[in-house]
Amino acid sequence: MMERIGFIGTGVMGKPMAANLLRAGYSLSILNRHPETLGELVSLGASLLESPLEIARASDVIVTMLPDTRTVEDVLFGDGGVAHGIREGSIVVDMSTISPTETLEFARRLSTLKCAMLDAPVSGGEKGAETGTLGIMVGGVERDFERCRKIFETMGKTITYTGLNGCGQKTKLVNQLVGATNLLGAVEGIRLAKAAGLDAETTLKAISSGAASSWMLVNLGPKILQQDFAPGFNIRLQHKDLTLLQEWVAAFDADYPAAALVYSLFTKAMDAGLEKQGNQGLINLWRDGSSHGNRDSGQD
Repeated sequence: MMERIGFIGTGVMGKPMAANLLRAGYSLSILNRHPETLGELVSLGASLLESPLEIARASDVIVTMLPDTRTVEDVLFGDGGVAHGIREGSIVVDMSTISPTETLEFARRLSTLKCAMLDAPVSGGEKGAETGTLGIMVGGVERDFERCRKIFETMGKTITYTGLNGCGQKTKLVNQLVGATNLLGAVEGIRLAKAAGLDAETTLKAISSGAASSWMLVNLGPKILQQDFAPGFNIRLQHKDLTLLQEWVAAFDADYPAAALVYSLFTKAMDAGLEKQGNQGLINLWRDGSSHGNRDSGQD
């Protein structure tokens, strides 16, 4: 028998993830918030409920896909939150990107209710959410991971069990460090090619086929050349993740210069008003002020 799922957080990423669960035949409850955007999910069979508490009562597995640590805490433990309606033996699967330290505390608090938690942040952006090809990094007790494996396989392509609670979030922050550093390399390489008088498109084609290639270069490089700054994952969210990264690495007695550098540059991008642009908009830090008139290009 399929698990009954409650899904909280049907935004840019969560909505297509929830749709994939419905198409796979899962019984799904969602919050009755912003009903004008929920028509597709309702047409696929989603039930509308009024609070996280009600969703918890109706579900075996509660999935959250929310913007930050404090929102997750409020949905789980605030007034009308999941913890006030959850049944013994249920599992909370948090697919947001939040603090690893707070994740451990949330898991502890749920365990006192005889419920489990998995932290399962994702990579792949809106496109990956729509196509069900997300990378999913899961932390928690392995038997709980196995119980939810088919749910993950409905939403993602690369499903990795990373260890106990918190390990999924830690793995995601490593992912964000490497991804942001690769993005900076792509941005700086394109800038250098143009400054040197090279044809940027030809240069991008040449370096995308060798050891310098990366997902960021192949997927966002062409967008930069096309002046397409619409977000798959925006600068505001990347800055939030890099802030979490900075807070986490501060606990280690080691130097992480790339983490500090990309955090500082994304902070400058936020200060420059680029927060709604896709990550590729980082290149606009090095354009004259007139280019910032395009800062909201491609989005609402």
